[in-house]
Amino acid sequence: MCELWPICLASASGTEALLPAGATSPAIAVFVSGLTGLVAGLILCIPVGPVNLTILNEGARRGFKWALLIGLGATVMEIIYCTIAFTGFAALFSNRYLKSAMEVFSFGFMLFLGVKFLVAKSVSAPLHISRATDRLEERIEERMHPHSAFMIGFVRVAGNVGVLLFWIILAANFISRDWVQPTWEGKFACIAGVGLGTSLWFTGLSWGAALGHRRLSERTLLRMEKISGIALLVAALFHGANLAWQLATHRM
Repeated sequence: MCELWPICLASASGTEALLPAGATSPAIAVFVSGLTGLVAGLILCIPVGPVNLTILNEGARRGFKWALLIGLGATVMEIIYCTIAFTGFAALFSNRYLKSAMEVFSFGFMLFLGVKFLVAKSVSAPLHISRATDRLEERIEERMHPHSAFMIGFVRVAGNVGVLLFWIILAANFISRDWVQPTWEGKFACIAGVGLGTSLWFTGLSWGAALGHRRLSERTLLRMEKISGIALLVAALFHGANLAWQLATHRM
């Protein structure tokens, strides 16, 4: 699973920092879309969850190749969820009222996850959303019952429906802020970037686990999760300040 690091990338106020002044070239817009996907895919993998832990354990026990195949399966399912989000749901938030609601929801969600990651005391469980989603995840894993390394990673992400929810939120935010162009070229450039970013993370984690023989410990991953929580809280503050500024400007 590309672990659950939600909407920190969607907290900035626009694309001025990404696009050079006056740049309107379609090629540049597609490049920015791909870069957004690359950064999102890389950062979203950092918080600890079942795929990271599986790669850490299996890489130390069975070697780099086995761990890499787990990461490959997780990446494929991540791309599938990302594609569903960008092609099936992002257009729903083109309405300005839904867009405003999404902005407020993103702020609250970042605060919630930031605090949750910051106070985490264990890395043994994925992010809990509800008992219903937990039961659904268990049913999917029981039904598919993976045996190969690739399918283990694939099913771990497929069973976590929260990943799809987060990609829907991210897709809506990225498109509404023009970080990803609402064209097929822009969307698929972002999806390709996500695939590259997640692949880079899982490859590095697999290599580190196999080479370090558990020197890359669960305690290290927990520390990374706490750092992720701090970054999320900072992003939430910037996002909240931007919302306040927009509200004040609208009233004026």
